[in-house]
Amino acid sequence: MALFISIAIAMFAGVMMTRVTKLFNMPDVTAYLIAGILIGPCFLGRIGIEGLGFTSYEAISNLDLISSLALGFIAFAIGTEFMLPKLRKVGKQAVIIGLSEALTAVVFVTGILLILYFILPGKVSLPMAILMGAIASATAPAATLLVVRQFKAKGAVTEILLPVVALDDAIALVCFAIASGIVKGLLGGEIDIYSIVINPIIQIFMSLVLGAVFGFILAGLERWFNSNKNRMIFIVSGVMVTTALSMLEIPVGPVKIGFSSLLVCMMLGTIFCNACPVAEEMMERADKWTSPLYCLFFVLSGASLRFDMFSDVFVVIIGVIYIVFRALGKYVGASVSARLVHCRPQVNKYLGFTLFPQAGVALGMSLTASQILGETGTLVRSLTLFAVLVYELIGPTITKIALTKSGDIQPKSEEVLKRREKVLKEIQDNRSSM
Repeated sequence: MALFISIAIAMFAGVMMTRVTKLFNMPDVTAYLIAGILIGPCFLGRIGIEGLGFTSYEAISNLDLISSLALGFIAFAIGTEFMLPKLRKVGKQAVIIGLSEALTAVVFVTGILLILYFILPGKVSLPMAILMGAIASATAPAATLLVVRQFKAKGAVTEILLPVVALDDAIALVCFAIASGIVKGLLGGEIDIYSIVINPIIQIFMSLVLGAVFGFILAGLERWFNSNKNRMIFIVSGVMVTTALSMLEIPVGPVKIGFSSLLVCMMLGTIFCNACPVAEEMMERADKWTSPLYCLFFVLSGASLRFDMFSDVFVVIIGVIYIVFRALGKYVGASVSARLVHCRPQVNKYLGFTLFPQAGVALGMSLTASQILGETGTLVRSLTLFAVLVYELIGPTITKIALTKSGDIQPKSEEVLKRREKVLKEIQDNRSSM
């Protein structure tokens, strides 16, 4: 009973916190993370009342199944962004910029953490540097798109920004799959061609194959159902089955056939949205069904943040360094590549600032990292959560400023402001007369 009460309180806290963050124009993911911190073991959980928040990190880990399922749906939703009509509109510029900004962030973060590894060997490990570098490549499209839609941004920067953020997480998933294979080889003591090169390539290839196969199966069987309710049940169960199968690991001689659940589900979504004629309508319905699941996932992510790790000043320094160098990597990669492909001056100058937000996929990668690295992975997850909180707090504001400076967000005319003022006055007058 206490477990169900904890889940209910977690979701309630997340929703209520959105009322607070809305006053500051912050995205909902920030509200969920803050709510998770407040009801986690570091704050409300300290009271020690079972059901009223989470009293221990073990209680949170008992809900890992929910987190894994949420990750499956997050990756599935990312995959549905790659419909062929949209892909045809994504020009060479967006692809080159997307690859450049993501990989430059990987190089910057991995490089600085490797330097810290030699300077502070007890604080930073080699596997941690590799995985944190891969995590740095991910950008949160939700936070960026929220600003674009809220302020009706339109212009040269926005035209490049939208396809770049759609491609970004796909690139990040591939980077993380390669990094995970390398780290597993390092931890297993098998530093050879199989663990460093062959296994990661096989993992990526098999993940794409598994996702594609189930994508075609899902799209084909969906035609048997005419009811939207039955279609939704079928899609949800399909993502669940695919997520479960992606956790398998099959040894074949010196090679291990493993899968990346994020990459599998992303490919599942890509194939499904292109092969199913009603995919877009189904995804709109799925978003409503999965909203509570996403809320719970982010609240649990916030609750799992271990503040005791930040009692060490070196850990705080590492977190700040990660935040700064990832931001530098994103900006430099976007700016340099935009110049190389001859983008407009405002794109060269401002696009990089719009790529700072980081959330869902990065948190998903950190969860996988914690499972791979154990205690060190807990540090990786805490650092990622810390970075996500910082990025989500300042990222949308920086994006808004950059789009305004570039001219994509136009200030409202005096006529619009006067019309809005008139409407508000009429509403107030009507309330006063009631």
